[in-house]
Parts: sequence; structure tokens; C-alpha cells
Amino acid sequence: MTTQTLTKTQWVYAFGGGGADGDASMKNLLGGKGANLAEMSSLGLPVPPGFTITTECCTHYYSNGNTYPADLDGQVAAGLARVEELTGKRFGDASNPLLVSVRSGARASMPGMMDTVLNLGLNDQTVDGLAKLSGDRRFAFDSYRRFIQMYSNVVLGLDHHMFEEILDEHKERLDVTIDTALSAEDWERVVADYKKAVEADLGKPFPQDPQAQLWGAISAVFASWMNDRAKFYRRMHDIPESWGTAVNVQSMVFGNMGETSATGVAFTRNPSTGENRLYGEFLINAQGEDVVAGIRTPQALTKAAREEMGDKAPSMEEALPAVFTQFKTVVETLEKHYRDMQDIEFTVEQGRLYMLQTRNGKRTAKAALKIAVDLANDGVISQEEAVMRVEPASLDQLLHPTIDPSSERDVIAKGLPASPGAATGQVVFTAEEAERLGSAGEAVILVRDETSPEDIRGMDAARGILTARGGMTSHAAVVARGMGRPCVSGAGEILIDEKAREFRVRGRAFKAGDIITIDGSNGEVLSGAVKMIEPELSGDFAALMAWADKTRRLKVRANAETPLDARTARQFGAEGIGLCRTEHMFFDEDRIAAVREMILADDERGRRAALAKILPMQRADFVQLFTIMEGLPVTIRLLDPPLHEFLPHTEEDVKAVAEATGLDAAKLWRRARELHETNPMLGHRGCRLGVSYPEIYEMQVRAIFEAACEIAASGKAAPIPEIMHPLVAKGEEMRFLRQLTDRTAKEVLAEKNMQIEYMVGTMVELPRAAIRAGDLAEHAEFFSFGTNDLTQTTFGISRDDSGRFLNAYIDKGIFEKDPFVSLDQDGVGDLIRIAAERGRAQRPDVKLGICGEHGGDPASIEFCERVGLDYVSCSPYRVPIARLAAAQAAIGEREKDR
Repeated sequence: MTTQTLTKTQWVYAFGGGGADGDASMKNLLGGKGANLAEMSSLGLPVPPGFTITTECCTHYYSNGNTYPADLDGQVAAGLARVEELTGKRFGDASNPLLVSVRSGARASMPGMMDTVLNLGLNDQTVDGLAKLSGDRRFAFDSYRRFIQMYSNVVLGLDHHMFEEILDEHKERLDVTIDTALSAEDWERVVADYKKAVEADLGKPFPQDPQAQLWGAISAVFASWMNDRAKFYRRMHDIPESWGTAVNVQSMVFGNMGETSATGVAFTRNPSTGENRLYGEFLINAQGEDVVAGIRTPQALTKAAREEMGDKAPSMEEALPAVFTQFKTVVETLEKHYRDMQDIEFTVEQGRLYMLQTRNGKRTAKAALKIAVDLANDGVISQEEAVMRVEPASLDQLLHPTIDPSSERDVIAKGLPASPGAATGQVVFTAEEAERLGSAGEAVILVRDETSPEDIRGMDAARGILTARGGMTSHAAVVARGMGRPCVSGAGEILIDEKAREFRVRGRAFKAGDIITIDGSNGEVLSGAVKMIEPELSGDFAALMAWADKTRRLKVRANAETPLDARTARQFGAEGIGLCRTEHMFFDEDRIAAVREMILADDERGRRAALAKILPMQRADFVQLFTIMEGLPVTIRLLDPPLHEFLPHTEEDVKAVAEATGLDAAKLWRRARELHETNPMLGHRGCRLGVSYPEIYEMQVRAIFEAACEIAASGKAAPIPEIMHPLVAKGEEMRFLRQLTDRTAKEVLAEKNMQIEYMVGTMVELPRAAIRAGDLAEHAEFFSFGTNDLTQTTFGISRDDSGRFLNAYIDKGIFEKDPFVSLDQDGVGDLIRIAAERGRAQRPDVKLGICGEHGGDPASIEFCERVGLDYVSCSPYRVPIARLAAAQAAIGEREKDR
């Protein structure tokens, strides 16, 4: 008989008292907050003791019908006992009560998305004990009212506005405006009214048992992992649902114990600009939520910052000089230890400093670049580490216009420069309105007194955010910076009347729908639209891109067919064009008539006569592109859409076209009906047009080579045309098209007496093409994976219609991501792998690239590196993102091999 030893799972990890069960390397298990609390404890920093319930427990909770492991109760009790021992206080003891905070902590920072409860353990008995222990009855009841409101909202599900209305009534009765003006007796009355409101709403009293409070809060934090705003944030930032959140239970320290107590948030560097100096805010006689919620106007940390902002209230450096000196030493220690800019939460309790959190701080793209480059230049990190420090998608913040400094500015208000960049849009006052109009393509500016986590969807839909209250570390500021949205916060002179749907400022009124511009770089709010300028891609940006280019293996091209797109692509560092869609050229106003004449022709002779008119126009297009690309490869996709797309679709349009062009209206209408297809995506399009009407592709190939010869004859760098045939499914198709291309190229080159290097290939966008890639590679020198259509044909889903139901699939966990945004690596990715392997088996030097929208998606680029593709191609503005993502993918692959 064999015996099996069962290993007991550790669900609870302790920290504080100069040591910890975990460390920073255990972020996946302890969450970011828990891992860093453990690390700070081990560094000997002043961390209030506590314990972390692991992310694995969260996974167990959701996998087992919202129930806990059987042994969790005992481990939590042991963790609580250790905190009692370290603090000398007892949880639920009426004379010497231990109070705790209960906070979430996923492995990826999700500011404001999940729930927190502070001051837990207070009840009608312990509040008196806290009052006697502290010698400050006002502080005790201030803490109790905070706890009742927060617990009632987070755990009991009551509306927090109910409590705010009660508090406002008391302030109005007392004729005061700020919370600190209320006395102990005032807070006792507020507490009594809060408890009455809770009982009236729930039909039972506010819970008094601290143990019941604790488990209620733990369950609420786990439950908040699946609330709507957390799910939306995870989707927006590609955070897997399977990660779960940890729960951190920590002994309370109090920043609201009088004038020698305070709370604050600090960054070791400026998170907007990256400047290397302490940045942040604090409040005297307050708790942490006051700073981020915008309830009171916070004060500067340093004297220099106070003077720059023109504030009168003393900085922390001036108000609490001894604590500030200690604080500076601690934050310098943390940045040196983590080798990155830190986002820190702290509390001062009666002159004693406590560190509540540190994490790598969220920052704007501009700040991320500067911090990474500065740290590398200072030798703190390597150039490769600097490349890995910047989120590729965040570069999008740097690649769009800002306000032209020479523009006239009708400044209507001034706030804090909470998140840089500029945005113009119509005023909206609710997140719902922002989401509705934003999804319809309207540019909107969300204007609020302050934002809250419930506003996340509206903030994402808005072009920019303006708040009347809140500081540089308010919810609006932190979330806007993470999203890359311009934000002006704390514009206190703006008076918002949401019911009237207007705001008033400096004697002027702005209603919903009025156009304003915000400048998140200097905090200005302007009336109307303002001229913008293109970004300057030099300095830190150029340095990091140079390091990335030195590191990456994948080439990066752009999808471009206009001179503007091509020039933009070159400006952003594209190494050629990976997709030039020639049909876009056919739609130009000066040639659509000839295209329609070609479609209406009764025979090949008529078609060739019409195509002869288009030929010089196409040739001129390619001359422009080849000139801009200066000898780089240009992949030109021959005509792809079905012909009916070039014809008018209604009788009214037919009549107008006939009158404008002289074409026969009846024939035009008849031909449009003949060409109509039930499912044109799977119809007479792509290479099927080249097989049916080879003269179309012959004209295009001739235009390409005549343009290439013209460039070469002028003495400029000869282009490298790559002629791409779309929608090929069979080797026989590819053979026919290859012969057509070579024959036409040979004719032109013989006429011009020139030699031009070129390639012939296909766009792989059908499952059959991927599976039979060996057949195609007999005749194709390159494959360009058209992953937009390959995704459609693999899933049988139209990307034009999928928006109606894909969110439901993502919400239910059937899809982790939208497969049209980030490549489906298991299905579509397997087809690409198969095509790469079979194509190389037939033609070892076949060139492989990707040209769908996925070419600018960092996760998809990582896949392309793993499979060994040669290049990715994306829209011009995503070229820098692709360059950086390709470098990070190369570094990641090398690290796997070590």
C-alpha cells in the first residue's frame, strides 16, 4: 500500500515587522501591491503589517461557485493574529481596536477599477475605544463615517450619493464647506444619520461584527474583479481574466489625526514629462481617498513645486520638514532598488511616516521615453532594457498633432496639466453621452466635476477629459494618462450644471454640443477648435528608435498608396511599402469614368481601349511612390475588389453618372445588376479578375514597369517592385498569373532596354492557400499574409458585421480578444505556420510578410517574430509601434534561448 502526502496550499502571505513571506518576484501570486509590500518590508522600510490573500485564491473562488478553500479561514485568522502581535492591538477589541484596510491588487495595475475598504473593524464600541486611545473623538468619528459610507457602497451595494447628500445637508446646516470644519459632535450626528439611512435601505442595521465585516470586504474585493469597469479595463489593456486579483489586508495608519498627520501620493519622477524630480501631492489631516477623489484640493510636496503652481498652502517640505527629509530618502531608495520610476502612496500618522504602496508608475509615452533613455544613459539599465520599458502602443500618444504655438488662444479657463496632448471636440457631460457619440464617430470632450471608475467607458470614447475638481493624481488624471487621452483637471473656476447641460466660466456659458479644445500639456481650456501641428520625432524618441532598430530582426513596412501616406511612412522609419492597394487609385475622380467605361465594354478590345486611358494615370501613381521610397521594396497588390464596387448602386446615382460622363444610363444600370453578387467577399474578385480579364492585370503590370524604368533612367535609386496577386487559392492560378506578369515585364523591359529587379508573389488570405502553400511557392517568390481576410475566411465572420456580437463573445470568455484586432494565434496563426513551413519546403528563400491590420499589433508582431516571418506591414502611423514591438519580440525570443 502506498501513501500520498498532500501539500497544503499557502493562501495567505504575511508582510511587515521587518520581514515578509514573499518578495517582488512573486507578483503573479501576490499581485503587484502585495509583492511590493513584501519587498518594502524586507528592505526594512516602515510598512504597516498585514497579509496578502493570493491570486490563486481568487481563481479558486470563481472556479468553485464563489466559495473559498476550506483552510482559508484558519490562514486568515493566523495572519490577523500576527498583525495583532506586531501592532499590540486586537481586532474587535473595544478598548484597543485594530483597524485594517482591505484592498485589491492584481499583478497588473488597474487604478480605481476594483474596490477598497478602509477603517474596517469600527463599530459602535470600537469607535469609542479609538477615541479614547487616540485622545481625539473627532478623528474617531470621522473615520467611522468614512467606513460606513465606503463599506455600504462597496460591500452592501448602496449608492454613495445617498451619504454625500446627508453630509451636504449637515454642512449646509452648519454653514461650512470643507469636511475638516466639522467637530466631533457633528461627525457623531452624521454617523447616526448614515446608520439610519443604511437600515432604512436594507431593512437591517449596519453590520457591527468585525469578523463579518472582514469577510464581507474580502468577498467584495474578489467580486470586484468581475465588475463591469474592471472587465472593460482588462479588455482595453489586454489583461487576462484568468489572472485574478489578490486581496491585501493591512493594519490602518491614520493621516486624519490632526495637523501632524497627512496622506499623499508621489512619483519619483514627473509622470507626464519624465523630468527627474519628485512629483506629487499630499493633504494634511486626511485619508488617502481624499487625495485621489478630488474632494479637497491637495498641496504640493516640494516648495519649488508650490511656487511654480502659485499655491499659498504650504508644501510637505515646509509643513512637515523632518518627515519630508525621511520621505525623500525612502523614495530615492525605492527608485534605486526597482531601477524605475515609482508611484508611491504614503501616510504620516502624528509625525511618523508609513509606506503603503510602491509600484512602477504609470506614465505618458513622452515620460516613458525620457525615463527609459535617461536611465540607460545614466547606466542604471541597458539599452535593451530601455527598449523593453516602453509600451509600443503608447507611442500612439506621440504620433498625433498638438496645438500650434502660433495659434490664437481664446482661453476660457485654466486647470492642471494632468495628461499631455491636445484635443478638440463637442462638450458632453456624462460618460454615457460620450460613449454614444464617440461610438458614432463624433469627437467629444467629457466635462465632469470629477470622474469616477464608473466613467471608464465614456473616458475611453472621449478625445479628451476636463474636470472641475481633482489634482494631478486624481482618478481622471491617472486613467487619462494610462489611456493616452489629454486631460485638464482641477479647473476650479468652471461651474458645471449637469441638469441644464452647460458649464459657466468667466461670465460665459458653454452648452452640450459646443466646441472646445483642451491642452493637457499646460492645463488650458480654449473656446472653439484650434490649429494643430505634427509631432517632432527627435530627441528621446529618436534615441529609443535607434536602439530598437539595432535590436530587431523583423523589417517594418507600411501600407500606403498615396504620396502623403508614403511620405508619412518614410518619416516614421518604414523600410518599404508592404501593401499598395491599387483599387484606391481607380476610385480617383479623374479616372473613375475610364474604369466604368472598361467595365461596360462589350469585349476585350473595348476593355483594352478604356485601360489605355488608365495606364498613364497608374504609371504616374507608381512613379510618385517609387520616388518617395528611394530604392526600397514596394509591394503592389493588383486589382482586388469586385467590379460592381466601381459602379453606381441606385437609379438616381446611375442617372447622375450617365449625365456627367456621357455613358449610357440603361447600359450602366443593367451592368450594375449583372455584376451584383450575393456575397462579393467570396465572389468574382482578386486574381479571379486577372484570370477572367487578363488585360486588366497586364495594364497594371505594364504601368509598374514603365514607372520603374522611368525612375531608373532618371539616375535615381531603382525601385524593387513586388507584384502581388490577391486571393490566390490554387497553384494553377499562381502559375497563370506568374506567366502573365513575367511576360508583360519582359515586354516592357525589352522596349526600354533596361533591367529591373522584381519579385512576383501572392497574398495568402484563404485557408486553402495556406494549406497548399507548397503549390503556390512553385511560382511565388513571396507570401504576404492578408490577415484581415484570412481571419474572415477562417472564422466565417465578416469583420464589417462582427461588432454586433463579438463583445458578447469577449464578455463570455469565448474570445479573449477581438480576432480582427489581435491575431488569433491558435487558428489563423496555425495556418500562417503551415504556410510558412510548406512554402519554405518548396522554396527555401521565399519571403514572408504580413500586411493586415495585425501588422501594427504588438502581440501579433511577437507571433510573427516567433514564426520567423521576414517583415510586417502596417498603417504609416503605426510604423514606430511596429519597430519597437519587433525589437521587444526579438529580445524576448533571445531571452527564451538563454
